[in-house]
Formats: sequence, C-alpha cells, structure tokens
Amino acid sequence: MVETEEIIKVEDVWKTYELGETDLTVLRGASLKIKQGSFVAIMGPSGSGKSTLLHIIGALDLPSKGKTYIDGRDISKMSEDELSMVRGQKIGFVFQQFNLLHNLTATENVTLPMVFQGVDEKTRKERAEKLLISFGLKDRLNHKPSELSGGERQRIAIARALANDPDIIVADEPTGNLDSTTGKKIMDILVDLHKNQKKTIIVVTHDPNIADYTEHTINIKDGQIVKNGKLDVLWEY
Repeated sequence: MVETEEIIKVEDVWKTYELGETDLTVLRGASLKIKQGSFVAIMGPSGSGKSTLLHIIGALDLPSKGKTYIDGRDISKMSEDELSMVRGQKIGFVFQQFNLLHNLTATENVTLPMVFQGVDEKTRKERAEKLLISFGLKDRLNHKPSELSGGERQRIAIARALANDPDIIVADEPTGNLDSTTGKKIMDILVDLHKNQKKTIIVVTHDPNIADYTEHTINIKDGQIVKNGKLDVLWEY
C-alpha cells in the first residue's frame, strides 16, 4: 500500500452522461479526500449524484473530467485489466438489491470474487464459510437467496464484499430494502468492520439515522459537495 493517510482522493470530478441528443451532468466539480480507516456517509436527495460519486470512488465508473486516486494511483490512467484488479483486491461492494446470483448457494456467492483473483478452491470454500459463520449464517451455507430473508441476503452480500479482504467497503443504500430492526443489524456489522478490522467504509444513504452510525457525513446537492448549503471547500473526511 502507498504510504499515505488518504486512501481516496477525488479532484474536481465532473460526470456527464449522453442521453440521445441531450447531456445529463450529474457531478459538477466534486472534490474530497477520505482518510484510511474513515467511516463516511454520503447523503443527498434523489438525483443529487451520490450514487454516481460512490461508483467513481469505487472505480465502477470513470469521471468525464477530473481525477480519482485510490492509494495514490490515478485510476483514469489504468487499463480495464488494472481497474478490475483494483476493484477485486482493494474494494468490496454492497448494494441495496443485494446482487446475489440466485442459482448459487450462499457459500458459492461468497467464493465468486475469489475465483477472479485465482484463489484455490479449498481456500475459497474455507474463507467463505468462515465469513458466513461469523455473520451468524452457519445454518444457511447451502441455501440459495430465494430461501433467505432480506437481512440474511444482505449479510451474505457483506461477506462477499469481504471475500478478498479489501481495504475499502462501499455500500449503496445497504439498508434500503430492509426493515429498521434488520437495518440496524447490518449497520452494526459495518461499525464492527470499521472498529475492529479498520476498514475504510463509505455508505450512500438518504436516511439520517443511518448516517448517525458514521464518523463523517458528505452532503451532496445538484452534483456538488456542500456544507451548510454552500460549496464545501475543505472536503477532507
């Protein structure tokens, strides 16, 4: 890992999508630094650009203008293979819709990221089962997603995100499809990962109750990071 306190840096990032004959600009000069080991919420109204910002932070998307650095490396200069390697090794993803493969068991879903990193089958299975058991899913190892509750599916998704022991976890509305009690359990897991495994965790949410679990809140409005209704020029978290 590069010797730097900041694990993520976004510099004057713009993102524009071409929609037929019109262009939609979603991010407008967003800048931020996230220190290693931080627990950060990105908040904003629907359409504010928060999920787009998360996708750029997670190297799922590239900015139209500006630069994104992960561990001091400019991802815009990476090949697709290099980007895939960064996503596979450095970043774990958790989504609102779980994004589990319905024809695979819980264990098989968690082993999948390790397949792409060339981990041998025995190690994959052992690590997947260890993660699932640590999340209270010992009796669900061979169940498929359709046989599980929403909370169980999200715990599997978090286990999958941790499969390659990434430094960064990015979560897009991870409690959005869950009731409040189950959502609290999911956030407690993320808090534990932050406190005890020192993971850098970035959560997109519209719910201030979820943001209360985190150390810092990044507010985004109309594609810009704001503080007290004004453009935030400090942008360090």
